[in-house]
Amino acid sequence: MGVSCRGNLRDTWDRTSDLCSRLFPCLSDPDRRSALYLKVALVMLHLVFAGVIFLLDNDLIEKTRQKPWYTGIYVLLFVATLVQYFITSGTSPGYVLDAQKAVDERDALARRTSLASKQPASSKNGSVIITVDGRNYHRGNATAWTKLVLDLYSPGTSPRNLTCTHCNVIQPPRAKHCHDCDKCVLQFDHHCVWLGNCIGQGNHCRFWWYICEETALCLWTCILYIAYLKSNISKAWWADIIMILFLAILSISLIFLLLLLLFHSYLVVTNQTTYELVRRRRIVYLRGIPERVYPFNNGVCRNLYLFCCAQSGMYRMEPLPTAEELEEKSRPYTCFDVLSCRCC
Repeated sequence: MGVSCRGNLRDTWDRTSDLCSRLFPCLSDPDRRSALYLKVALVMLHLVFAGVIFLLDNDLIEKTRQKPWYTGIYVLLFVATLVQYFITSGTSPGYVLDAQKAVDERDALARRTSLASKQPASSKNGSVIITVDGRNYHRGNATAWTKLVLDLYSPGTSPRNLTCTHCNVIQPPRAKHCHDCDKCVLQFDHHCVWLGNCIGQGNHCRFWWYICEETALCLWTCILYIAYLKSNISKAWWADIIMILFLAILSISLIFLLLLLLFHSYLVVTNQTTYELVRRRRIVYLRGIPERVYPFNNGVCRNLYLFCCAQSGMYRMEPLPTAEELEEKSRPYTCFDVLSCRCC
């Protein structure tokens, strides 16, 4: 009897699992299922920390009735933070294979157009633009991607040394293979566990805005908790314990978020990535460059423009700087350089 009951339960569980897998394909993949559970847990944490203060703080409820705009702005920031989280987690970081495919498709389209019109193809054909050092790039042969990437390195570089052993694709500078995503990422920064996605050229800006919004939301929530404790510290001891515990967790999170925001702001203004900063000695083309020289730095204003205003559909690949450019970037700033905006 017991064996039969366990067998029926197992069959019911298997049928339920198969039904869920058909209705929700993402649940059949363990990695995607874990990422989904993580996203649900993060949303629930946001709801719990924000809901507790509105549930226990009667003064905040009264303030909401008197000044609805105050709570409205907080709720708007709360929703915007979660929306930015899902947008960032669902945005492609810029995969090398996608860039190679874009180059191949645009090259094939250019050849067809050239054969049809008997004229040189325009560099504006196609919906995806490849830029190298600020200029639109085009190659009209079958090895366009190889020649494009090799032109970014110093002469004499062997394609064999640049080929990823996992993706079998030639990596441009600043690209790296992510073992979690199993893909090569342009301007690889890091793989974010909380987002379940890589941070690279395609979504680094969105990631920075997400950190900024999350920091502001965490700071505002801490202020609400502190205001509650100041006015209700001795009314209900069990509520005080819960609020103090939550405030301690929020304070630790706020410190971490502030440090993370400052760190990535520093990376943005110097045009670096976390991988380049942490693993600099492991990157072949960065080993001989002094620690305080940022080879891809174009000045603060130019770095901010490329980070914030570059087209989302554009794959941007930067060539390695020449010896003359490195020497210029290693020269310390003088007062005249500051006045002439050399740092910008």
